[in-house]
Amino acid sequence: MSELLLIDDDEELCELLSSWLSQEGFQVQACHDGSSARLALAQTPPPAAVVLDVMLPDGSGLELLKQLRTDHPDLPVLMLSARGEPLDRILGLELGADDYLAKPCDPRELTARLRAVLRRSHPTAASSQLELGDLCFSPVRGVVTIDEHEFTLTVSESRLLEALLKQPGEPLDKQELAQLALGRKLTLYDRSLDMHVSNLRKKIGPHADGRPRIVALRSRGYYYCV
Repeated sequence: MSELLLIDDDEELCELLSSWLSQEGFQVQACHDGSSARLALAQTPPPAAVVLDVMLPDGSGLELLKQLRTDHPDLPVLMLSARGEPLDRILGLELGADDYLAKPCDPRELTARLRAVLRRSHPTAASSQLELGDLCFSPVRGVVTIDEHEFTLTVSESRLLEALLKQPGEPLDKQELAQLALGRKLTLYDRSLDMHVSNLRKKIGPHADGRPRIVALRSRGYYYCV
């Protein structure tokens, strides 16, 4: 049974979602502010995933997400917010959220997104270490090593890089890449994949000669440049 931490100040919504997710086989702990959430996250072991609201009574959920990415870089995080503005989605994804849903959301969609991100957070035994030039990537650890410098990736970034490295130099269509990296298809105006690519580029940087490692092909997709 996967343990989830639900962080939202709407107690009625938390009760409804907890009831639904419990029926779907999840064990849910709900926190209604940032302070109690930080205490819950300090426990060992941490939850399997976090559902985090953007607006909290004692601060911003985005600030808590920043801390999460420092303390638990590989912990799956799904942002949930009533605001649902494009800027909120972009900020959440830029700060390392693995996925984003606007409230009110269909509990079935939330369940599907959680299951997808949890599947992606557990690489199979076949996901061995990948090496290409000066880059070495461990899908199991979610860690990239370049010239002895290590970079920890989020779940979505890990799956994205793994997909690109398995087909170096070969373009991957955005929908195909989204299915591999995010476990779902992109919807209209959905920039989730682009934001994860942008975050990944910032972390791993260009090749030593200045060439980009990840190249975008207009209207086609992305590929890892060798």
